[in-house]
Amino acid sequence: MVWPVKHSNPLFKAELPDLGQMAGALSRRVELVRQPRPAGVQGPPPAKLLGELAVLLEPLRRITRKLDIPLSANPRTIMLLPGFATHPVRMRYMARQLERAGHKVKRWGLGFNFGPTEENFALLEDRLVNLHQRYDDKVVLVGWSLGGLFARELAKAHPGIVAKVVTMGSPFSGDPRANNAWRLYQAVTGHSVLSPPVGRDTAARPPVPTVALWSARDGIISPESARGRAGERCRSVELNCTHLGFAYSPEAILAVLAELEQI
Repeated sequence: MVWPVKHSNPLFKAELPDLGQMAGALSRRVELVRQPRPAGVQGPPPAKLLGELAVLLEPLRRITRKLDIPLSANPRTIMLLPGFATHPVRMRYMARQLERAGHKVKRWGLGFNFGPTEENFALLEDRLVNLHQRYDDKVVLVGWSLGGLFARELAKAHPGIVAKVVTMGSPFSGDPRANNAWRLYQAVTGHSVLSPPVGRDTAARPPVPTVALWSARDGIISPESARGRAGERCRSVELNCTHLGFAYSPEAILAVLAELEQI
């Protein structure tokens, strides 16, 4: 008979979760979710939020869609940064269209976007520097929603290697609770939108060309927050798409292509 071996080495001991820490983290998130929205601060109305369901028809539309993508006169190196709680695969369609124009399109390298931490921002900085060195080219940062806030902060930290920032429906201006996702953000990240661990002054314009794409049809982010004020971005461009549509709509793709030609 073979008896099981008992190991005294602590490396063989399973690490049990700290129930106290787990309870504290859960309690903190519940408190963050229950915070009231300030008076006078609102996100898009429910009707526009329902309009975001148009994303369900996108697979059918792509069957017959034909985009006329001209070759770029000056191909760029681009990093795409996904929106909150989304994976880079959600921007694959846009990436393919930009590549058809001759651009080098790269993922941000962090997988799902579950909000900023000092650690993942440092990894993102390394990714940006690596792309710049590998291709010997300044990088264009195209960020969708929360990804645009990352892009703006990256450009502030490394302006010498960023050619341009293009945000798409990114809430960089005004009250960060002027949207329909701030409670979900706080529940997932465990910190308040008012005190993120990275980039607290989101409205400060990066020292590189910075363009904000926004839409009055946006059902998640307030158009005022995504458009910004003079001095918070170089230009703003109005589109006619939903918030989710920034990642795949022909209008958004063509707008990004146009911005790439204006560098």
